[in-house]
Amino acid sequence: MPVFRLSDQLVFPPPEMAEPDGLLAIGGDLSPERLLLAYSLGIFPWFGPGDPILWWSPSPRLIIEPAAFTIPKRLARLLRQQAFLVTMDQAFAQVITACAAIQRRQGPDTWITPEMVEAYSRLHSLGYAHSVECWREGELVGGLYGVVLGRIFFGESMFSRTTNSSKVALATLVNQLHRWEFELLDCQIKSDHLLQFRAREMSRQEFQKRLATNARHPTHRGKWDLSVA
Repeated sequence: MPVFRLSDQLVFPPPEMAEPDGLLAIGGDLSPERLLLAYSLGIFPWFGPGDPILWWSPSPRLIIEPAAFTIPKRLARLLRQQAFLVTMDQAFAQVITACAAIQRRQGPDTWITPEMVEAYSRLHSLGYAHSVECWREGELVGGLYGVVLGRIFFGESMFSRTTNSSKVALATLVNQLHRWEFELLDCQIKSDHLLQFRAREMSRQEFQKRLATNARHPTHRGKWDLSVA
């Protein structure tokens, strides 16, 4: 199947037309309007420095259902001990910058390019992108960020400078999503690291069906706070 080249028009080809590896389209821009349209269709950008913008819709899709989330015993103990101070939306810029410096998917270079940092920072200012931060003695030691639409959180990246800090951030996020009655945390592609939390793979057909149902709910925008029920 051909990889579609996007124009200035805000449209995407149907996700089911993606290549076997999930690549669907090339080009376009990272405007908030295009990014939000992409996420509403189960599509996300992923490309390296110097590359054109690439848009993906992989199948199967790795997801976590907050209601089924399982916390390993050691991690549960850390949460009870409050080994880290966990916050939300207190340091989005620091989190995404740390992810760009540390996180790698493939190859030697980060996929979180300066234009990606700028794009997701815009989404954050609009209330659609959020961060979870892990602190120890006033230092940011771990965290994650992602995008929200309706009752779905689309996880983008996480980082850890101290053992288990990103896991604590993830567990705290999922517990909060469950309190807010979120249905899915999209993890995009398979990661053995996430399977310990009962992440599972879902077909594109099932994911798109769940997405269509849950993205219609009002989006929990604005600054997130763990103290909010």
